[in-house]
Amino acid sequence: MLKIGVLGLQGAVREHIQSIEACGAEGVIVKTPAQLKELDGLIIPGGESTTMRRLIDKYDFMEPLKQFAKENKPMFGTCAGLILLASEVVGYEESHVGVFDVTVERNSFGRQKESFEAELNITGVGKDFIGVFIRAPHIVEVGEDVEILSKHNGRIVAARHGHLLGCSFHPELTDDHRMTKLFLEMVQESKNNA
Repeated sequence: MLKIGVLGLQGAVREHIQSIEACGAEGVIVKTPAQLKELDGLIIPGGESTTMRRLIDKYDFMEPLKQFAKENKPMFGTCAGLILLASEVVGYEESHVGVFDVTVERNSFGRQKESFEAELNITGVGKDFIGVFIRAPHIVEVGEDVEILSKHNGRIVAARHGHLLGCSFHPELTDDHRMTKLFLEMVQESKNNA
């Protein structure tokens, strides 16, 4: 059984665990860097990226997260998680974990009250996926090996770079587990190739 961690510092952790379990894998709330060694894949959830960064630094997660990516273990960043994984963040001199070859702009769809849902067509997932956008970022540009999976109103909202997956929206806030399933397929593929 695949063992998938959800970084449990802040954000929609429980919902991701429920989605992982609904797809038949084991979900683990990750509270210490040592737990990363036991995982086949890791989800960095939505939340508040600045707060999450402070907690990543406080609990010494930064190097272990970069190492996890270096070992080609799959990582999936949703909303704030996408910002943390991105190699560049508009308006910031340095990135956070910085392993995903995309440039991201924060809060690009407006503030909390401008939150919305949109029907998306996502490569590898299918049509009619309801994306929940809450103070969502979007991907401004992608590196040459990055596959764009979905756009909303011309803006990139989901992409994949090898073993890394990122999206602007919150897939865990719906009962549609196809996005989590796509990530689990990536994790399985990575294990088979290991």
